[in-house]
Amino acid sequence: MANRLANATSPYLRQHADNPVDWREWGPEALAEARERDLPIFLSIGYAACHWCHVMARESFSDSEVAELVNTTCIPIKVDREERPDLDAVYMAATIGLTGQGGWPMSVWLTPEGTPFHAGTYLPPEPRHGLPSFSQVVAAAAEAWRDRREEVRTGAASIAAELARRADAPPPGTIASDDIDAAVLRLAADYDEDNPGFGGAPKFPPTMVLDALLARAAQDDGAVADRAWTMARDTCLAMANGGIHDQLGGGFARYSTDRAWVVPHFEKMLYDNGLLLSTYTRAGLEAQRRGEDSSRFTEVVDHLVDWLAGEMTTPQGAFASSLDADSDDEHGHHAEGAHYVWTPEQLAAIDPDLPAAFRVGDAPSFEHGTSVLQRDPAIPVTEDVRRRALAVRNRRPRPARDDKVVAAWNGWAIASLAEAAMVHDRPAWLELATRAAIAVLDLHADQGSGRLARTSCDGTVSAAPGTAEDHAAMAHGCAVLAAATGEALWLDRAIGLLRQLDDHFAAEDGGLHDTADDAEALYLRPRELAENATPSATSAALRAARTVARLTGEGHWYDRADRLAHTMGALIEQAPRAAGWALHDAITELGARPAAEVAIVGAANGDADELVATAWRESPPGSVVTTGAGIPILQRRTALDGKATAYVCRRQVCRLPVTDLAALRNELVR
Repeated sequence: MANRLANATSPYLRQHADNPVDWREWGPEALAEARERDLPIFLSIGYAACHWCHVMARESFSDSEVAELVNTTCIPIKVDREERPDLDAVYMAATIGLTGQGGWPMSVWLTPEGTPFHAGTYLPPEPRHGLPSFSQVVAAAAEAWRDRREEVRTGAASIAAELARRADAPPPGTIASDDIDAAVLRLAADYDEDNPGFGGAPKFPPTMVLDALLARAAQDDGAVADRAWTMARDTCLAMANGGIHDQLGGGFARYSTDRAWVVPHFEKMLYDNGLLLSTYTRAGLEAQRRGEDSSRFTEVVDHLVDWLAGEMTTPQGAFASSLDADSDDEHGHHAEGAHYVWTPEQLAAIDPDLPAAFRVGDAPSFEHGTSVLQRDPAIPVTEDVRRRALAVRNRRPRPARDDKVVAAWNGWAIASLAEAAMVHDRPAWLELATRAAIAVLDLHADQGSGRLARTSCDGTVSAAPGTAEDHAAMAHGCAVLAAATGEALWLDRAIGLLRQLDDHFAAEDGGLHDTADDAEALYLRPRELAENATPSATSAALRAARTVARLTGEGHWYDRADRLAHTMGALIEQAPRAAGWALHDAITELGARPAAEVAIVGAANGDADELVATAWRESPPGSVVTTGAGIPILQRRTALDGKATAYVCRRQVCRLPVTDLAALRNELVR
């Protein structure tokens, strides 16, 4: 018999609809029930593609005796972290504060008022490796609430106060040009020379840091620029050739379980891939600028877009959230990575050179004699052979897809697709980006206020309110679409979303809270400046505001971007790995080749294509290029002698207009 999650919007919640645990969704009714029945809340937070979430559901939440214990001692609430990042943020802070580590599934016990008093992550069905069993923890939490309630409440209040103290934003700071190279050298000190990237196992794509390094590499030809390029290039290539990258189907897994990018945690997230699409586009451009081979970067971009279009596009035209790590293996057992791994014999049956090309040999890299595919760049794999291998793999059971549409993650994918479309002259990619933007805004944007809902699924919008991240990322996507299409309506949408941030999310220091001023009050109001797997709301808003400033030429938006940047200045100095996009902004503002605004008029004459393509490919990072008559920076610009004409400006100061490629290139290198 299905429980109360059967009609949830979130596919993750619906995965738990058949559990004997009597799950509730987070909301006023569940919280009121906890108060009325005077029971603690057991809060379980996870997401659809999470392997260990599936394991805990199978081991504990599907057990009728365990479910009876849960149902009688607490109010069980299940939350999709992707749908409610605010809940995930505040209770993850509690989990880390109480245990020293975090992760999913997250298991937190709360007072009826929502204040945490005990927390953990995955809990086994029996005591194991020093961990108590889930049932033991449930029973202990129930006993503490029953027999030591005042002690529990006092402890919970102390925990909440300490977490609120820790949540204070760091003081703002101003970045000078000398601070940029100091930050790059600090990144170099953390760089893994043997296995390009940052940190040990597990190893995550350092996407925003790579964007900053690529921006610094493009500024000049000095030692710091060369060091930045080497780190960015080698990390991008190591990931591209490693097991974290799907060598057949395109796209990247969420992280590598080892430090050498060999064995991934196989789930694929839209946010990683939407962001990495831009990173690999920029890496290819920098390789070309330096006269190096860019083909591997271009290949990654091509296959990533194929994956987005072929596997992640919803019927409404937006992009789904993720693909699961698990699927059925050849014996019908649900197993992690089953869809993706190979034996040498399986590959050799397709082409005898494939085992060597994909580094699958006598020493398996994964389980049960199988290996994750990697690439040996010295052994070519033709597109025909890759497609034949992919066709064989596609006959295997596929991982489940979480069809939930997250506004923020779509915003990043939209921006990257629009940029890649213009750089690679792929109009179909721009159509893909435009379709996604229309789908998200038509469905998620409130027709009265313009505020965004965070998620939808199968065309139904959830009750989850949009966060600052959602408004900022979609503003960024719309702004890049405005530049690429030249259509003013996208600029208007970007400006409207930025105004929503100012009206409902603004903090006193010029930064942003993660939740709106009228959002549900939690035990603390989340605000995270530091980047993790994705940009923070503040760094995403900074990029959006800076792009809008360059498209409009309006001082207000330059000032707004500067205030956002100011809130992240100290973070750049103290922890540049957590401030990649803020460092990118500082580089594009203060570097030797600052970002430009390139306005090209006379496109209707038919001789603008080369100017447009050159401007998109050779402008400094952070620049905007546009040809649309409805974009403000094009107003009062005229074509010279009836020819397509480019105006190159920086902070509203323009050089003389040019009509030929050599002159344009000369302006762009300044």
